[in-house]
Amino acid sequence: MATCSTCGKKLGFFEAGSGGLCNACALGLEGRQIVAAASEDLQRKERRESEIEAIMLTTEAYPQGLTITRRIEVVTAECAFGMNILKDLFAGVRDIVGGRSEAVQKTLRDSRRTALYELKKEAHAVGADAVIGVDLDYVELSASGSMVLLVASGTAVTLEATR
Repeated sequence: MATCSTCGKKLGFFEAGSGGLCNACALGLEGRQIVAAASEDLQRKERRESEIEAIMLTTEAYPQGLTITRRIEVVTAECAFGMNILKDLFAGVRDIVGGRSEAVQKTLRDSRRTALYELKKEAHAVGADAVIGVDLDYVELSASGSMVLLVASGTAVTLEATR
């Protein structure tokens, strides 16, 4: 009778075709392989996120101490955000009585952050180090003001440290 090549346990009739491993060892090996693959995926994702976050954004010609070595292309990111009925209601009240609408400001702030991150992703995809000349344009998509479109654009460039 065959034995497991890992733990030495006698193999049952149905375990004979599992590459010399008992069910427990085969499942353990498969589980370790799954965990290792998931860990590699997580590391790749974290590495990509850090590369994207390293992309600089500037509205100036280029950052101090760096020289543009190549202008790659214009990159854009678009984000459409909707405000729910409660935000619309409170914004309408603020419109009548005056004052700041925290709900609308938060929506605009979130849309800006999202659009700039998406702009960095676009720049990363074309091999850029930075995006220069960043422009943000807000557009009201519906007459009631419940949908806001934010378009972020800029020029993707590669940079080199000035000596």
